[in-house]
Amino acid sequence: MMNKILLHVCCAPCSTHAIELLKEDYDVALFFSNSNIFPKEEYEKRLEDARKIAEIHDLELVVDDYNHTAWLEFIKGLEQEPERGKRCLKCFEFNLIRIAAYSIKEGFGAFTTTLTISPHKDTHKIFEIGKGLGNFLAVDFKKKDGFKRSIELSKKYNLYRQSYCGCEFSLR
Repeated sequence: MMNKILLHVCCAPCSTHAIELLKEDYDVALFFSNSNIFPKEEYEKRLEDARKIAEIHDLELVVDDYNHTAWLEFIKGLEQEPERGKRCLKCFEFNLIRIAAYSIKEGFGAFTTTLTISPHKDTHKIFEIGKGLGNFLAVDFKKKDGFKRSIELSKKYNLYRQSYCGCEFSLR
């Protein structure tokens, strides 16, 4: 039996290529944990397409509790940080802490995140956060045109592609 891996899904478009790659070697389950997303309607749109991509690939989708208030408390004091700054790193940490805890509790062999597919995110810093949380598998999904492939697959599956990271501070 293949190793079980839990994939943090920030959004369906970013998950497409990651799922494609991971399914070659792992029994994949998806973890939608995005308390950073604002407003709630935006969260619901992204969740709807995460469900769609899980169905397309016949994968389990675990939906973490949406707690925007807890997320705001976690990043408190960093609201004015620029995009790609300290607030974003705290946001990644918030979501990775949640997937790590669930992964360990449910006996997954490893966990990883779709966050590394974005050319706008610092993969090495994501790896640093993840590695400090246990059974993290460091995969840079943007390698070998991964981001380009995710765009192709998003079009193929007619997925909603958002115009901002997710939090109210990235709307500026």
